[in-house]
Amino acid sequence: MYKRVLFFVAIATAPFFSTTSFAQSAGDIQVDFTNVGNADFALTPLWFAFQNGNFDFFDVGQASSPALELLAEDGVVSGLQDDFTAAGQPGNIQGVVTAPGGFAGAPVVEPGETGTAFVTPINPANYQFFSFASMLIPTNDTFIGNDSAMAYQVFDSMGNINDPSGTFTINIFASDLYDSGTEDNTGLGAPFSAAGGTATDTVGGLIGPAGDLQEFAGVGTPAGFTVNEFFAADALVATISVSVVPEPSAGTALLPALCLLPLLRRRRQA
Repeated sequence: MYKRVLFFVAIATAPFFSTTSFAQSAGDIQVDFTNVGNADFALTPLWFAFQNGNFDFFDVGQASSPALELLAEDGVVSGLQDDFTAAGQPGNIQGVVTAPGGFAGAPVVEPGETGTAFVTPINPANYQFFSFASMLIPTNDTFIGNDSAMAYQVFDSMGNINDPSGTFTINIFASDLYDSGTEDNTGLGAPFSAAGGTATDTVGGLIGPAGDLQEFAGVGTPAGFTVNEFFAADALVATISVSVVPEPSAGTALLPALCLLPLLRRRRQA
């Protein structure tokens, strides 16, 4: 167990600063990721990407790719990052959302927490669709993600947010949880599971619905919480919101100059 946790921390945290801009600038794309907290499960940092509708990284009923297996079993995003880069998508616009604090050096998104990341766009009209993935912990291989490359059209053909409110929101329900079909759901050997033990690979498994997750009842985590609450069939698990950082208003832009006026007056009086 501990080797897998350390592997997650060392590998999954390395790309955060190279792929994600934490400086909020006008025109940046803002991605917010919230673990709604309807059950005692945390979520690993969210990998996300903006693509042209051709990047399909998994399909229900098919075997998981090595990159998806790495994400679903260990929360490691580097495989998906590499696959996305290799796909040659316009601008290679991708990033990772981490939690504000996390625990024990691992920036997971615990129940009730929200993480935010920013990326700098080039031309959103070239990558209108949104892809994402995150592991549910402390499970063996349960994850969230978009089964269809064209499921979420965040930008329209002009490059504007594809929602009148200016924020495109994705709601992820319990029915949207997937099992990667790569590891038996015993709770043993899962990263961030206090159950310890050794994981068992699933032979010939395919991606499918995650089920009710009752096999993880009573499993604790190093963060100190234990899985006692489970998702109802129609429960909201998480939300992802995409927006564009607005230009400062005229009044806000004048504030620095206005703040200098008293100083200028004092200098003249002197």
